[in-house]
Amino acid sequence: MNPTEETPTHRGRIVMLVHREIHNDSRVQKIAVSAAEAGWEVFLLGRAPRSSTRQLGGATVHMLRPATGVALPRHGLHRSWLRHPLAYPPNGIAGYRREWISSWEASINERRDVSRYAGGRPPAWLRAESLVHKVGRRWVRLRTNQLTAARQPRRHHGPIDRGYAALWRALAGSRSWRRLDPTLWEYELTFGPTIDRLKPDLIHAHDFRMLGVGARAAMRGRLKGRQVKLVWDAHEYLPGIRSWVDNVRWKQANMDHEREYARYADAVVTVSDTLAEMLRERHRLPRTPHVILNAPSTAEITADGTAPSLRAQCGLAADTPLVVYSGGAAEQRGLRTMVEAMPLLDDVHVAFVVNAPDSPFVTALREQAAALGVAGRLHVHPFVPHDQVVPFLSSADIGVIPIHHYPNHEIALITKFFEYSQARLPIVVSDVKTMAATVRESGQGEVFRAEDAADYARAVRAVLADPARYRAVYETDLLDSWTWEAQAKVLDSLYSQLLEPAS
Repeated sequence: MNPTEETPTHRGRIVMLVHREIHNDSRVQKIAVSAAEAGWEVFLLGRAPRSSTRQLGGATVHMLRPATGVALPRHGLHRSWLRHPLAYPPNGIAGYRREWISSWEASINERRDVSRYAGGRPPAWLRAESLVHKVGRRWVRLRTNQLTAARQPRRHHGPIDRGYAALWRALAGSRSWRRLDPTLWEYELTFGPTIDRLKPDLIHAHDFRMLGVGARAAMRGRLKGRQVKLVWDAHEYLPGIRSWVDNVRWKQANMDHEREYARYADAVVTVSDTLAEMLRERHRLPRTPHVILNAPSTAEITADGTAPSLRAQCGLAADTPLVVYSGGAAEQRGLRTMVEAMPLLDDVHVAFVVNAPDSPFVTALREQAAALGVAGRLHVHPFVPHDQVVPFLSSADIGVIPIHHYPNHEIALITKFFEYSQARLPIVVSDVKTMAATVRESGQGEVFRAEDAADYARAVRAVLADPARYRAVYETDLLDSWTWEAQAKVLDSLYSQLLEPAS
C-alpha cells in the first residue's frame, strides 16, 4: 500500500481501526464518511479474508488480511500429555502410521493369497504376523483417536483453566492478557505496519479490540516526533457482554487489555450517557466520555423512491397488521418471544430483517412457527444497505425490540431504536432499563416484560388499537437530535479540539 501524501486542503489525517469487516457496521461507516465530508483525510482499516482497497464516500477503506499463526489454537500445535497421553504428536506421524498399517495389511493379504493359490495353507508364522498386525492396527487407531480428541476445540471452563487465569491475573495484573489471550497480538501484526506507514495525526480505535493497537501506534508516532492523538470509541460495556468464545480466559484477558490501554486515550466516545458514566468510573477517566448516538442520517431517513418496501416484499396489503424486528438473530435478542406470541395475535404478521436468514437459529424459529400453525404469517428477510433501512422499515406498523435482560442491553438506546423512531414506527420494547424508560417518557410505544409472550401480545394489541396516538409523538421535536448530522457535529468538534491549535 502506498498512501497518498496529505494535501493542504485536509484538516488532518485520521486512521480509523475496526477489528472486522465493515459492511454491516453503520456506525463505523457513518463516522468515516462524515469525517471525510468535514474535511479530514480519512483511512478506514478493517480486517477481512482478502486484502482490498475501495472508497466509501470521501474515505479510503483498506481491508487487511489477518496475520496468521498467533491466532491458531495452541492445543493443536503441541502434545496434550495430561488429557490425551497416548495421542500421536501433531507433526503428521499419525497419517504415516495409518498408511503404514494399511500397507502391512495389504502385504499380509497378498502373501496369504499366494499360499492359497499354490494349493497350500498360509504358514503359521504368517498367521502369527496377522495377529500382531491386528494388535498394531488397534494401537494406531487408539492413538489417532486421542490425537483427534486433543485437536478438538476445548471448553476452557475447568478448574485448571480458572486457576491458570487467576494465577496470571495475580502475577501480571492488567498485563495478564499477554498470557491469557495472546491472539490479541494478531491485531497488532495485522494493523500496526499499515498504521505506521499512513502516519496519522489522529487514530480512532473502534471498540475494545482496537484500543491496544491504537495506543501502541500513537506511542510509536509520538516517539518519532509526531503529536498523534488517540480517540477510543467504546461501543459496549465489556464486563457486560457474553464471551465471544467458549473460554473462561477470554473475557478476563480482554478486560485487562482494555484496562491497560484506556489511560492512553486522549478522548473517549461512547453510545449512551449511562455507559459514559460507567466507563469514567471503571477506568478513572479524567473526563466523562462524549456520547455519539448511532442515529440515522437525514439521507437515510428521507426515502428517494429507490429503497425497497418491507410490506411490499412481504406481499401484504396496507391494512394488514405488520410488526418488524430488525437486527442480529440470536436467542438473547428475544425473537422467540415474538414467535411464541403469534397464536395470540390473530392476523398479525411478523417480519424478521436479520443478518443470517438461513442460520440454524432462524431455521429453528421457522420450524417453531410451523408447529404453532402460523408459518404463513412469518416473513424473513436479509439486511438492506444501512442507508435504506429507515424507508424499508417505514411501511410496518410496529418496530419491536424484544431483547432479554443482559447488562449491555440495559444501558443504551441501540441502533434499531433510532431507526424505528426515524421510520416513525411505534415501538414495543422489553423492560430493559434505558429503552423502556425512554419509551415510557416519550409515549412512542409500549413496554412488556422480557421473555413474556402474553405480555408482549398485550403491548402489541395496545398499539394496534390506537396507532395514531403513538405516531403523534413524532410530530414534536423528539427526533431533531436523533439524527447522524447532530452526532457528527459533536465528533467533528472533538477532532478539532484535539488537533487544531487554539486560536
